Amino acid sequence: MSTTTKMKDVLTTGEVAKICNVAPRTVSKWFDSGALHGYRIPGSKDRRIPLNQLIRFMKQHGMPLNGLMTGCTRVLIVDDEQDIVEVLEKILEDEAKYEVEVARGGFAAGVIAEKFRPHVILLDLHLKDIDAPEVSKQVKKNADLQLTKVIAMSGKITDQEAQGLMPQGFDGFLRKPFHVRQVIEAVEDAMAVVY
Repeated sequence: MSTTTKMKDVLTTGEVAKICNVAPRTVSKWFDSGALHGYRIPGSKDRRIPLNQLIRFMKQHGMPLNGLMTGCTRVLIVDDEQDIVEVLEKILEDEAKYEVEVARGGFAAGVIAEKFRPHVILLDLHLKDIDAPEVSKQVKKNADLQLTKVIAMSGKITDQEAQGLMPQGFDGFLRKPFHVRQVIEAVEDAMAVVY
């Protein structure tokens, strides 16, 4: 997201959608139902949302304001390998300036994803308590997370199996062990598709 969004007092539904990490039509629904206040451009169907109204709405609904203030890419790492998680988290925050949250298992991932609304989820395929393809499908079905990209991570699957991940709803694949540069590239690639 460009820094210009920070300066604007009035936002389009598309800009609001990026900040809240939802689809633009979700923003239109909020607007049309009266939950999110704004106005229409005279003689047009275009909606505009004043920044102060958006902040009020986000606070009211317990949405994280971090996307609004920083325009940062939010990444959720779902993995239980402590050493990998620590390195990833540190470098993604320090080098790439992403906002990073970590979940060690499926239940925590679900709870955090709802609140944090990540742009990208880095998901280990071999966690004991989750069915990774199912998680990817659920993310895509969730109206609030439908723009979230899910990147699978594994050190145990063959190239053939890795190619079979895309049809299962994954947006990318990282083979462990990986270089952090590869992780950043995978996140950026996934994000490029959204915007």
